Amino acid sequence: MFLTISTTGTPERPATDLGFLLHKHPDRAQTFSTSHGTAHVFYPEASAERCTAALLLEVDPVALVRRGKGKGKGRGGAPDAALAQYVNDRPYAASSLLSVALATVFKSALGGVCRALPERVEAPLPLRIEVPALPARGGAELVRKLFGPLGWERVEVTEVALDEQFPEWGASRYVRLVLEGELRLADALRQLYILLPVLDDAKHYWVAPDEVDKLLRAGEGWLADHPERLLITRRYLSHRWGLTRQADQALELVRLAESDDLDVDSVDNAVDESTDTEEKPVPLAEHRRTAILEALRGAGAHRVLDLGCGQGQLVQALLKDVRFTEIVGVDVSMRALTIASRRLKLDRMGERQAGRVTLQQGSLTYTDKRLKGYDAAVLSEVIEHLDLDRLPALEYAVFGSARPGTVLVTTPNVEYNVRWESLPAGHVRHGDHRFEWTRAEFREWAAKVAERHGYTVAHLPVGPDDPEVGPPTQLAVFTLTDTGIDQKTDKSTDKKKEAEAA
Repeated sequence: MFLTISTTGTPERPATDLGFLLHKHPDRAQTFSTSHGTAHVFYPEASAERCTAALLLEVDPVALVRRGKGKGKGRGGAPDAALAQYVNDRPYAASSLLSVALATVFKSALGGVCRALPERVEAPLPLRIEVPALPARGGAELVRKLFGPLGWERVEVTEVALDEQFPEWGASRYVRLVLEGELRLADALRQLYILLPVLDDAKHYWVAPDEVDKLLRAGEGWLADHPERLLITRRYLSHRWGLTRQADQALELVRLAESDDLDVDSVDNAVDESTDTEEKPVPLAEHRRTAILEALRGAGAHRVLDLGCGQGQLVQALLKDVRFTEIVGVDVSMRALTIASRRLKLDRMGERQAGRVTLQQGSLTYTDKRLKGYDAAVLSEVIEHLDLDRLPALEYAVFGSARPGTVLVTTPNVEYNVRWESLPAGHVRHGDHRFEWTRAEFREWAAKVAERHGYTVAHLPVGPDDPEVGPPTQLAVFTLTDTGIDQKTDKSTDKKKEAEAA
């Protein structure tokens, strides 16, 4: 089982920098033990002009059989045949075994970490990756569909004949794959980590729920928008429907979160054209943050959750006020959290200040024990990005399970849209908004949520309050009054309610 990674360079940026990025010295051959064999890393060539790193995995067939996950295990785990445990393609063809070896041997590179050359980690490299024997259930066309949308300039797929002496027998299910293009090394490795077992459509180990987290981490930045996303998640998770659905829902939220690469929505960033003052009007996003901060101060909150924190604008504002002693930003998108970390300069922040803030990944439609016990939670411009049938799941996760003392929810007021001259009639403010409510619709939803979970609710305007159509943004302030509701719910009931909401 074999693959090579090659790059070219210049005297200023030698190709041998690949050794730093992979954390493997070009002048040495290195050996690593894996659960199913031995991995070797060596460099067939290493010069300033061109450098190639090779990963060779020697699989121990006996170890595969002893662990009960040889090729004889199909999708459902039933043995195909007794002989298949001993006679199979595992020692030769790229599969989940090679994927695991990649993650083990090139762990730092996969994570995009290189202290020696941090600037090279983020820079695209001219890469050539070759996998001589790749099982492809779906043929060469599927290989092109999977790698084609990922930024490679060349995806060369050559079918391997069943027997070269008998061409009439046709092609086997194996291909030789060559990828060429300029990509970040970490991105290329993550793609291989996921797509090698996807193409093989089999895994040598039991697929547990934590595989969803692995999929989301390795698929960051490319999987959410991939046209074959459902096929990838289904195969990677060994056709386990529950895990596939969980992953697909999380990836859909990632897609929604990452669709807006600007700091704020275009409407939020626009000035209020309805004012006649000569001074530059305040952007709606700033109006919203100011209203949220005032509501949090009025509630006496000190420990605050920013649910769906995005790129960290509100977290940054909260940090400026010392009364907020603990601030937790939660978002499903690792990319957004990375941007938030850079915005906040967490790596350069003083120890005392850094101790006040935490950024963590999480889906708001699933209960999370980490979110319990906080004074307040903020859902700022979040609910309208969810399909309506997903709102009950978010409602229970926040109001029924986490149960902070105060919950602030902001959402656009669709009635105000007529005041935006740049917004065509009938259009929502952002392409990923699943709905935008009138004031009456938002109040009706908020009242039902408050009644179900033991809260009272008050409504405040955000931005200029137009006498005819109301404010551009509406804010609901939920205050917990009945701490007994849902407090005696055991784990089984939690799961039942979450399933019903989902």
